[in-house]
Amino acid sequence: MPASLRRTPVLVLICATTVLLVCFGVRQTYGLFLAPMTEARGWSLEVFSFAMALQTLVWGLTQPLTGVIADRYGAGRVVAVGAVLYAVGLWMMASATTSGEILLSTGLLTGLGVSGTGFPILLAVVGRSVGPERRSLYLGIASAGGSSGQLLMVPVTQYFISAEGYVATLVILAVIVGLTAPFAAAIAGKPRAPEMAPGSEIGVVTAIKEALHHRGYVLLVAGFFVCGFQTMFIGAHLPAYLSFAGASPYLGATALALIGLFNVIGCFVWGGLGGKFSKKYLLAVLYLTRSATMAAFILLPISDLSVILFASVTGFMFLATVPLTSGLVAQIFGTQYMAMLYGFVFLNHQLGSFLGIWLGGRLYVAYQSYDPIWWIAIALGFVAALLHWPIDERAVPRLARQTQS
Repeated sequence: MPASLRRTPVLVLICATTVLLVCFGVRQTYGLFLAPMTEARGWSLEVFSFAMALQTLVWGLTQPLTGVIADRYGAGRVVAVGAVLYAVGLWMMASATTSGEILLSTGLLTGLGVSGTGFPILLAVVGRSVGPERRSLYLGIASAGGSSGQLLMVPVTQYFISAEGYVATLVILAVIVGLTAPFAAAIAGKPRAPEMAPGSEIGVVTAIKEALHHRGYVLLVAGFFVCGFQTMFIGAHLPAYLSFAGASPYLGATALALIGLFNVIGCFVWGGLGGKFSKKYLLAVLYLTRSATMAAFILLPISDLSVILFASVTGFMFLATVPLTSGLVAQIFGTQYMAMLYGFVFLNHQLGSFLGIWLGGRLYVAYQSYDPIWWIAIALGFVAALLHWPIDERAVPRLARQTQS
């Protein structure tokens, strides 16, 4: 493929979004395998649950490293290797019979695979392919496309589990994920970002020091912890919360489907708004609205209508933080090390995700109620809004000088 074609922004967007759709979508199906795998293998729920938690940690801890490799040597190699590891991990999951095998396949290999094919890597490629005036919109489109994978892959996976069993389904998913590896060819290489002048690149260590000494970046990292905590708690525990309140399982499934649907719309809308308005203020509004929505939901009586409204509003804001947060990283520091710098931000998101999922179950066991974790999530939303408000959105001096010259 000619280099000029590889670097066409629309082609990069299409290929990156396709990889996100498949790989992120498959990741969202793991909960469907919990019951059939544990029942077939005679495991306790803790075995597979811990493997999924380990995957979350491996994904987050390795994200900055895969980001560095992608920024220095090109995202194509990272995505291709990530897709292969992901596929191998899924294939091994199908034949796993011991806790060690499920930890290796689900926890380690697919964790590394998701890290190599996830949002930080591919959003950096998309962000680097266009100028600042279109970047937020493109990031929103890619985020929405990746989020739509949940809508597509979850029902398809459930159909195959019901019709063919979980083993055959995992093999099918392994093949589908493996087929995304060739898409890496379209994003291979490291095209110069539109705002980068020749000879203006900096080293990895310099980039890390620059970010760590930037107060706004530290606040952004801290704030993204809350995003992971809130979204993963809701995604993992909302069906159980509704079930314990006497609602039907169908209502919980409907709520998750609505979150996925409105998540796609939200990524488009908030990504577009990020190109016109202050990203930090939009993020503050998002976190405040999330907390207000959660507070209203748990204070009002649960009904079909309240659940539908909550899921729709929450879905509209669910991953809308992704294009805004990644766009803010690029806006402040440029796109040369966007994958690495957003990778550090995403690491804190995953730590929040782990605690949101784990504490949701832990506190319910301790208090026989989800109320404590709901109020913690609500309070953290207000904290996140306060953290984003003082962020300095201006480009760092070296980028500002390039723009002026």
